[in-house]
Amino acid sequence: MRTNLHRHPTDPLTGVRNLGILAHVDAGKTTITERILYVTGATYKRGEVHNGTTVTDFDSQERDRGITIFAAAVSCVWDDHRVNLIDTPGHVDFSDEVERSLRVLDGAIAVFDGVAGVEPQSESVWRQADRYGVPRIAFVNKLDRAGADLDTAVASIRERLRVTPLVVQLPIGQEEEFTGVVDLLRMRSLTWSDGRDTLREGPVPDALLEEAHRRRRLLEEAVAELHPIALEEFCTEAAISAQTLAVALRDLTRTGEGVVVLCGSAYRNRGIEPLLDAVVACLPSPLDVPAVRGTQDGTRDGTVQERAADPAAPFAALVFKVSSTATGRLTYLRVYSGTIERGDAVLDAGARRTERVGRILRVQADRHTEVDRAVAGDIVAVVGLKAARAGATLCALTAPLVLEPPAVADPVVSMAVEVRRSTDTGRFASALARLAEEDPSLVVRTDPETGQTVLSGMGELHLEVAVEKIRRAHGLEISIGRPQVAYRETVVRGVSGLLYRHVKQDGGAGQFAHVVLDVEPLEIAPDAARDNGGAAGFVFRSTVTGGRVPREYVRAVEAGCRDALVEGPLGGHPVTGLRVTLTDGATHPKDSSEMAFQTAGRFALREALRASVMVLLEPLVEVTVTVPDDAIGGVLGDLAARRGRVSGSTSRAGTVVVTATVPLAELFGYATRLRSRTQGRGIFTTRATGYAPVPSEVSSGTPPR
Repeated sequence: MRTNLHRHPTDPLTGVRNLGILAHVDAGKTTITERILYVTGATYKRGEVHNGTTVTDFDSQERDRGITIFAAAVSCVWDDHRVNLIDTPGHVDFSDEVERSLRVLDGAIAVFDGVAGVEPQSESVWRQADRYGVPRIAFVNKLDRAGADLDTAVASIRERLRVTPLVVQLPIGQEEEFTGVVDLLRMRSLTWSDGRDTLREGPVPDALLEEAHRRRRLLEEAVAELHPIALEEFCTEAAISAQTLAVALRDLTRTGEGVVVLCGSAYRNRGIEPLLDAVVACLPSPLDVPAVRGTQDGTRDGTVQERAADPAAPFAALVFKVSSTATGRLTYLRVYSGTIERGDAVLDAGARRTERVGRILRVQADRHTEVDRAVAGDIVAVVGLKAARAGATLCALTAPLVLEPPAVADPVVSMAVEVRRSTDTGRFASALARLAEEDPSLVVRTDPETGQTVLSGMGELHLEVAVEKIRRAHGLEISIGRPQVAYRETVVRGVSGLLYRHVKQDGGAGQFAHVVLDVEPLEIAPDAARDNGGAAGFVFRSTVTGGRVPREYVRAVEAGCRDALVEGPLGGHPVTGLRVTLTDGATHPKDSSEMAFQTAGRFALREALRASVMVLLEPLVEVTVTVPDDAIGGVLGDLAARRGRVSGSTSRAGTVVVTATVPLAELFGYATRLRSRTQGRGIFTTRATGYAPVPSEVSSGTPPR
């Protein structure tokens, strides 16, 4: 039974929806994906996370751990619309997978637990979607659980996410008695029964009729405040028709001024059909989103070009995922414009390299169907590309374009890794290179002091999964060291007028560069710092006048300064949070060059940092701990011992939820300690919040590199 009010598409692209499912870990994203595939007929059996039978969690580690680790793409058809769906991870350690997926999506379903409401990672992924302007609808899941309450969950959406929720459904029954919803647009009931897959439509139950009318009125008032056409009808007719309300909800969703809220229980298969109808009716097609923008050469100063979602336009696509499989290297693309066919040659615009497309695949998690071509709006995988990496732009050879790649967060945890047998060294190096190619948030380097191979990532679990993947895929025996956090260094008090002269003469052309730098701390808003992984970044500017330092040499000085940020004076950690100003300089008519000024910039900033007052920064995380009432004392004491600062606590059905900010370095091994203090009943989640200075009593001993 259809519940949507949209018209059937005429242009093929209006019948496409590219969306992701976003949520905190264990909110039910994968279960919703499985039910969508089942309801649409893409699968004939409902997969279950706890049984390891899901379509999207096909990796052996995902099934062993019961969580989504890798973003998986699937496709299905609902009401003559093709829905390309990406199931994203919910754990904070895999937020980079979410970032890359959001970059290529046109819309999203944000899933919230009906008991917990907005959880820490829910808020994080919501902010990620804000950065990319991705329209969202909300689905409050697990309404069949004890303690579930739609109104409480909606209140948390309003308060924590600072958005206007537009609730279009009223639950029928509570907790175990939850059987369906009242559709407030058409004022009808939609119910499901255990053991039956069919949706039944009927009149609103008499017991809920008065409440349904009250909530319909609240919905109309909320929409009228935001939508001019709805307001006009509301003032003229004293009510808003279902048709006008549907149009207004679509418009408000696509502009982000309001968020449509639906509810249900995915596990019991209740609420999926109206959710799909809302996806089709409210979320945009590729034609409804702004044309993608890029530059011809990928530089900030390049001329901005737009490519509309037109199959006849020059081809342009963004690589958002690379995966190595037994059958070859898969490169996942979002096609923004044009058409690509088997055998076509394409340009990797950033690397200025030509690649050839061997095969094009319609992806269904770990299964693929070969197609002859892909057009604007499609999300597909291709075989045959040898070097294109995540974030690369593929385009027509005659129409180069570089699109903005997804942001890659800086790693915060590192560990030493090595193979136990020296004969496996070559295979190990190859496996690490492939791993870093598939996941840009993993960084592999060699420690210059110890010679050890160091693997860096977004958290303990992230590194555990990476190491286990190498073990299983390549059959290697690997030893790992104790995890270490990624410290940073920053400027507290800088220096002014630091002069550096670079003069080198050894026969032939010499090198000459003269620069004067000011270095000062860089202030940045807390939200911006959080979006940058807590690092306030680096800003370079020039106030040189009169052409004393030509523009190309100014860029070279900036490049040299960026080179100097790799290692700070306190302990060789990366430097962040500073502004460098080139105030003066001088050139030589013959011996000055870009190389000379880059070298001068590098050594000048190193000297300036040694002369500045520096502090060490450590990554912080927000920890949300849920424990039984009788264990709260020991948990709070343990958090205090880990230098945690409690910011709030709430009681909920015999449990206490504590929120605290804790240095990441103090959380290693916390899961085991929490289990022992709570007899296995305590759980916790984390969310990165930024960096803060290391207290003097802690930093008196230099932290490990």
